[in-house]
Amino acid sequence: MAKTIIPIRAQGALAPVRAAPFTGGTLADTRGRRMHDLRISVTDRCNFRCVYCMPREVFDASYRFLPHGAILSFEEIARLARVFVGLGVQKIRLTGGEPLVRRDLPRLIELLAPLGAELTLTTNGSLLARHARALKAAGLHRVTVSLDSLDDATFRAMNDADFPVAKVLEGIEAAREAGLGPVKVNMVVKRGVNDGEIERMADFWRAKGAGTIARFIEYMDVGSTNGWRTDDVVPSAEIVRRISARWPLEPADANYEGEVAERWRYKDGAGEIGVISSVTQAFCSSCTRMRLSTEGALYTCLFAQGGHDLKALVRGGASDEALRNEIAAVWQAREDRYSEIRTAQTAKGRKVEMSYIGG
Repeated sequence: MAKTIIPIRAQGALAPVRAAPFTGGTLADTRGRRMHDLRISVTDRCNFRCVYCMPREVFDASYRFLPHGAILSFEEIARLARVFVGLGVQKIRLTGGEPLVRRDLPRLIELLAPLGAELTLTTNGSLLARHARALKAAGLHRVTVSLDSLDDATFRAMNDADFPVAKVLEGIEAAREAGLGPVKVNMVVKRGVNDGEIERMADFWRAKGAGTIARFIEYMDVGSTNGWRTDDVVPSAEIVRRISARWPLEPADANYEGEVAERWRYKDGAGEIGVISSVTQAFCSSCTRMRLSTEGALYTCLFAQGGHDLKALVRGGASDEALRNEIAAVWQAREDRYSEIRTAQTAKGRKVEMSYIGG
């Protein structure tokens, strides 16, 4: 009989603590890292069942997603985001699950836009053609689209939802036309599954011009349900080498301190690619991200085992000052460096699911 795996959601979440007042100044963690990015998961639901994120054998028809009353409202999200921006956050990314399955998402963007942070969204692209113009009108700046293959059979096998590539490409084009660019197109590369398409993916988006940037992500041990093995990882160095053999590349400077994607520019001036190397070239030392889960738990790492309950504070009547103190205390105590110490053994540990806190 198959073993039942229960994905971690809020298990292990810590109760709120009475944080000491934050006195201002530079907010840094135990390794001197500053908080720059906030990723907000607006739903734990998704219309795909990608094998590396929400495998169908776990997230099946009987899986119990969070009830609506358990997740943060748009107003609660906006309030917390305002506190984060006051603490130095300059970039907010909306994630899921699939964020566009959350009803009336442009209304949340309208609430977040006045905060002044860069506002972005990560999506599987399935609903993007329908919503791109409304997202832009609401104040969204950019989108990132997950697309793991240009081959329909491979793509359908990976998303496990019988969804065609053409519909995602339609969404990407709609985002470009709406002004949500440059659109970053993320390909998670898994050995023996889609690694044969690396060059094809680079060629395809290179030909599209400056409106899109292909990015290649090493297959990671996110959550506890995707069956990750080191043998499945295609190192980013190999990816860069293969693409550069076809179209010579040279390194490019990061857009900002803590940017996770390593940028490579085509020597002939035809744009760039990015690689994200969490497995083979850990970037923990410069990580500037905080994550807010669907139901208001605060996580300091994608590979965390537990979080800090902000929803209880928000719904318990805490002031903005109390929220500020709590968030600052969590960041100042942060010492995460999972990717630096990852081994095949530690990768087997129970971790919060990516579909719950976003990628």
